[in-house]
Amino acid sequence: MITYEKLYEQIHKITEISNVFLYLIDERSMCDTQITCDLFFDYVEVVKQHLEVQDNKLYSAILTDGDDSAKKVAENFMSGSVEMKRIFKKYLKKWSHPGKHQLLISNYDQFNQETKDIFEMVLNRIQDEIEHLYPLIRSISGDMQKVA
Repeated sequence: MITYEKLYEQIHKITEISNVFLYLIDERSMCDTQITCDLFFDYVEVVKQHLEVQDNKLYSAILTDGDDSAKKVAENFMSGSVEMKRIFKKYLKKWSHPGKHQLLISNYDQFNQETKDIFEMVLNRIQDEIEHLYPLIRSISGDMQKVA
């Protein structure tokens, strides 16, 4: 079972880490610290968990019980999730060594800009979830506490 409270906790954590991490990497020397690397990989893990919960729990309820319009919304979020994962994977491959929990920054300006773009993409996705996906699920299920 997943609750809206749990989803909002994940969203809060993603947003909080985003704000701190983006602040830290504005200073080049902070990019090489273990704390920054740990924060980065915490972010990666929380984003992956959030998308996984959606993939495994949220869409099936809409696709099963929703009307054609609701199903279209779920399909759009699902395809967006696939695209986000693809972009995120490419970004991670370029800028990190996941097995060693290490950032690999060969071009700081490019890393900084691409990181800001990726984090903005995630935050925009979260905003869309809050404004469109969660209200849709509530309207289908009628449950204000439990998502699935």
